[in-house]
Amino acid sequence: MHIGIDVGGTNTDAVLMDATVTLAGVKKSTSPDVTTGIVDAIAALRAERDFDGDDIDAVMIGTTHFINALVQAQRLAPTAALRLGLPATKALPPLVDWPEVLTEAIQARSYLAHGGYEFDGRPISPLDEDELRGIARDMAEHGVRSVAISSVFSPVNHDLEVRAAEIVGDVLGPDVAISLSHEIGRIGLLERENATIINAALRELASEIVDGLTSAVRAQGIEAPIFLSQNDGTLMDEDYVRLYPVATFASGPTNSMRGAALTSGLQTCAVVDIGGTTADIGLLNAGFPRETANEVKVAGIRTNFRMPDVLSIGIGGGSIVDLETGEVGPASVGYRLTEEALVFGGSTLTATDIAVAAGRAEVGDPSRVTHLDPAFVERVLARIAERVAEAVDRMRTSPEPIPVVAVGGGSILLPDELPLFGAVHRPTNYAVANAIGASIAQVGGEIDKVYAIEAGRRDEGIAAIRAEAVDKAIAAGARPSSVSIVDFDEVPIPYLPGNATRVRVKAVGDLDMGVRA
Repeated sequence: MHIGIDVGGTNTDAVLMDATVTLAGVKKSTSPDVTTGIVDAIAALRAERDFDGDDIDAVMIGTTHFINALVQAQRLAPTAALRLGLPATKALPPLVDWPEVLTEAIQARSYLAHGGYEFDGRPISPLDEDELRGIARDMAEHGVRSVAISSVFSPVNHDLEVRAAEIVGDVLGPDVAISLSHEIGRIGLLERENATIINAALRELASEIVDGLTSAVRAQGIEAPIFLSQNDGTLMDEDYVRLYPVATFASGPTNSMRGAALTSGLQTCAVVDIGGTTADIGLLNAGFPRETANEVKVAGIRTNFRMPDVLSIGIGGGSIVDLETGEVGPASVGYRLTEEALVFGGSTLTATDIAVAAGRAEVGDPSRVTHLDPAFVERVLARIAERVAEAVDRMRTSPEPIPVVAVGGGSILLPDELPLFGAVHRPTNYAVANAIGASIAQVGGEIDKVYAIEAGRRDEGIAAIRAEAVDKAIAAGARPSSVSIVDFDEVPIPYLPGNATRVRVKAVGDLDMGVRA
């Protein structure tokens, strides 16, 4: 058996799974420190379906720790950004588009040095090791504790980043964390560099969080390995999280969509996940979330790491309802729902109160909402359905009919028939689909590079790239026999010489517990 946990803004959900069968599921309020909520969820899970710690093979967690730290600009390490690219790229130095509050929060230092490559691997300028040592000494003088190194076109050739890390590490010592951009972002210098700086700023917190999560799980007598879910629906182990905390940012919506695929049996559909604060809408293709093709802004910073294409609107179970207009959200009582909603003795009219008044939910004290005008209640619910239908329509890329699956505890706000789309699928265990998605997450490997495809040797080159992605998934802990290619994209770049082609391949497989145990 294994346990899946998903930490949301309002609730922390947990499920006990036997392969893909859900044995028990619970929903507890998310605590301000997050970790306490996880402890409570595991304890509640054990109360519902007793198990011994030795019965659990793995614990999979989707957490909001890291995205919250960045958005709130708290608990971030003093960080330096070092770019290899001189004499090019001087016009837009590192951190050029960062919000001031975040540059202050990380006590940012920015450096430009010689190095970098053209798209085809030709050097822009040679690495100057003395220059790098001088930069590293300046970092030390200013108390830098984490470094982000990026090089122009490092996804094509990353040897300069690796060598620069060795030089800087020799000067700063082993206690300073170093993040390399070719391991984190994709083609696109500024966005990849930004993602790497964010990752570097979170490295110290990552160790604290992993230690805290481990302690929370071990306190329940569970000694099984712990994994965290990534943005793309795959898993990473504790050591990987310490190195790449930025990979967890969108794990919540991804887990919900993966859980929706399993519980509904639909591999291609629109998923509406309504929690306590927001409704997240995404599309599933072959059981995996469609990834965004655009830049992703996180806390106002442009990045280009793997993120699902999700549209979020301010509608959830904790959303505040305007008594005059009937509009819902975007303001929400969040995890204070059980204190502030009318049905729980509070004084705030929320969407949950509306659902109870309409007979769609049985929580709290229904007598506290009997005064609500039935016509007003129906108008609010109709407005919610209309806004969700508009959001789904915006997300789809074809006028062809697409099934809609509703998950999350707040999905009780949706009717059985959604405007434009017809019947709404609400599968068994829909309320904890996000935790189910975390529990079934697989292991992945991705390659995203620009290659010079030789004439007459395209098939050979593509086969080698696909094999590289498969090998990467296996190295990450996937069972070799289960690995398959789930996404392949090949885009010729005609404005560059040498038959330049951007190739992106993603391979996934089931976690090999024999290797990880």
